[in-house]
Amino acid sequence: MVDAEKGSDVPKELRGKLSAFDSALSDIENKFEPLLKMSKVEINTELSSLDKAKLDLVAAYSINSLFWMYLNVCGVNPKDHGIKQELDRIRGYMNRVKEVQDKEKAPKLNVMASKRFIKSALWQAAQKQDNEQDQETGSPTIPVEAESPSPSRGKRKSRSDEGSCEKKKKMDKHLKKPHTPKRYMNMNPS
Repeated sequence: MVDAEKGSDVPKELRGKLSAFDSALSDIENKFEPLLKMSKVEINTELSSLDKAKLDLVAAYSINSLFWMYLNVCGVNPKDHGIKQELDRIRGYMNRVKEVQDKEKAPKLNVMASKRFIKSALWQAAQKQDNEQDQETGSPTIPVEAESPSPSRGKRKSRSDEGSCEKKKKMDKHLKKPHTPKRYMNMNPS
């Protein structure tokens, strides 16, 4: 069908769609213009490796999508063409990049804090077990000395205390048995 007024062979019903397509392509060109002005070396120095991967995937997906549209315009079914598998492959890589990005945003485990929590829980369990044993025997317990968690100001530890602390740390480190200081003395009448 030839349009007599314009002298072109494009039907009237497609002109609106073609003009919208042309304006969309012009919009894409305008958005990519700043990126195309930069050299690949400049882009690589400014971006992180994750952003480089995203940029490459977007570029590959855009080119393949445009080729998909070209095949549609030419009357070829793109679903029967190899472009479909290529687009699926690129989508798979995009999902991988998204997973990596999500892993970076995920909360991290503070190993030292978790060790302190476990150590504290073991300490409390050992104290509870000692108290239960004392209650089973029926012997009253009285505190021998009150140990503070931090040394008093102005007082220095003796070398014998430091050695015992090192032994305690080694015992705790290997988690053979949590260290429980003898704060209470069994008062068995004998």
